This record gives sequence, structure tokens and C-alpha cells, in this order.
Amino acid sequence: MFRWAIIFAVIALIASLLGFGGVAGLSQQFAVILLVVALILAVIGFFSRGH
Repeated sequence: MFRWAIIFAVIALIASLLGFGGVAGLSQQFAVILLVVALILAVIGFFSRGH
């Protein structure tokens, strides 16, 4: 899931460099959402492995 967040961040960077503001904003939002979900799942997995 971290890989997808990085991919969307790169897409946002390339789109912003090419002048596609809407696509860049949307890709950046997807990257942030995926990163937050991945971090939440990582924390849950970290705490559930101890039991």
C-alpha cells in the first residue's frame, strides 16, 4: 500500500510539472489517503502481533 501512495505522489508531481492542476490535486489526495490508511493498518498490525 505504501507503494501505491508513492506512485500517486509521483503522478501528482509529474502532473503538476506539466500543468495539470486538477489531476495533480486528485492524485495527491489519493496518495495522502492511501498513506494514512497504510499507517493505520501498520499500527494495528504492530499491536495485534504482540497478542
